[in-house]
Amino acid sequence: MGFTKAKEKFISEYVNAIQDGNAAIFAGAGLSASLGFVNWKELLRDLADDLDLDIDKETDLVSIAQYHSNKFNRTRINEKIINEFTTLEKGSENHQILSRLDIDTYWTTNYDQLLEKTLENNGKKVDKKVTNEDFSRYIKRKDATVYKMHGDKDAPHNAVLTKNDYEDYHDSRELFSTVLRGDLLSKVFLFIGFSFDDPNIDYILSRIRILLKDNTPKHYCFFKEIDKNSFAEEQDYLYAKIRQDLKIQDLMRYGIHAVLVEDYPTITEILKVIENRVKRKNIFISGAVEDYEPFGKEKAENLIFKLSYKLAEKNYKIISGYGLGIGSLVINGALEFKVNSAYRKLDDLLILRPFPQINPTAEKHTIYREEMIAQAGIALFFFGNKKDNVSDKIVDSKGMNEEFNLCLKNNVIPIPIGVTGYVAKKLWERVSINYSQYYSDNTEFRNTLNKINEIDNSIDDLISNILKAISLLQKV
Repeated sequence: MGFTKAKEKFISEYVNAIQDGNAAIFAGAGLSASLGFVNWKELLRDLADDLDLDIDKETDLVSIAQYHSNKFNRTRINEKIINEFTTLEKGSENHQILSRLDIDTYWTTNYDQLLEKTLENNGKKVDKKVTNEDFSRYIKRKDATVYKMHGDKDAPHNAVLTKNDYEDYHDSRELFSTVLRGDLLSKVFLFIGFSFDDPNIDYILSRIRILLKDNTPKHYCFFKEIDKNSFAEEQDYLYAKIRQDLKIQDLMRYGIHAVLVEDYPTITEILKVIENRVKRKNIFISGAVEDYEPFGKEKAENLIFKLSYKLAEKNYKIISGYGLGIGSLVINGALEFKVNSAYRKLDDLLILRPFPQINPTAEKHTIYREEMIAQAGIALFFFGNKKDNVSDKIVDSKGMNEEFNLCLKNNVIPIPIGVTGYVAKKLWERVSINYSQYYSDNTEFRNTLNKINEIDNSIDDLISNILKAISLLQKV
């Protein structure tokens, strides 16, 4: 789907933040609402009834919680938190996408455990911070930290809900405020699931402003546009629109820029695009070569080395399984760029997954291939031949065919470099015959693929067209 310039700008900037390791998520109640979790009014409806109050007439819901605690103590509130936030175990599609992104910092005001459980279900090691004591714990090789700044359903007595809880927050949860200040100064936050009408948001925003003062970096939040069709009277719509515009302007005081969406499914579409574009910065190189003819060994080595250098130079991350005749050239190309640049770690440029050499099996190789390919968004296929151990003849590389099929399974876009021959040529013939099955309708991209596979290409022209094709896919 096409997006407005404002949405495209946000997507581009947030993708860059993720790639730079500076992205963070701040999740509010709306992230879990689609799964059936109640909003604040519904959570407190029974408590308001106990007080002979009409929850639909109340706006200061924090006070409702405090009044109930004053009159009946905290027991009923704790029971509500446990019962309402224990029903679901699996996150929404938005939870799934957020957990797959290469983000290591998640903040949430939610009591449920969907965020951390979804991260864990996607194979990530999570360090969960619920109390000040949790900050003294260090988990080695963690993939993500989830800061539950308002507590957790499993410890409802410590959950932040009443006026007392908010007023005592700085003392009772001082470390959360300190760490949040550091993250807000150093990372680009995406606030998701906040309507900015929730009763606790004023407390959060005021805390952010106090923490940051005038040093507010750029953050983002999703905001659903006011729908004219939801109002019977024109004046009611105009009033709601003015109020939303003022609210959006006010958020700028905190460095929070609104990303307006027509409906909530659009948020999912935007997150999908962000995920795809992040992954498409990771380029999987598939290839094996014993026989370089008719392409030529010197030309082949020059191609792989120069292309790897250029990919690293353009801030792409290369993924390789160290294929025969290919892997060492990929490494050397990336290393050459590293030596000539400011990169301090090869890990920033290259993900290398050599196949197991001891007791190798087809099953092990498949597992390795899928782990590599799942991290990529685009795959390049070169050559694809090996020497048969029995006949000593040059045969097609079955592994490349498997990698191609795994790319399709994992929504990785394949680009066969057919001019290099063997399996790569056969894959190019396969995709060119059924182009629409593999690619979206883009004339410039199709023409570029055709140029890549012209026999009389020079190495520089071939590399230039490969890079152009990759660049065009970043915008899809």
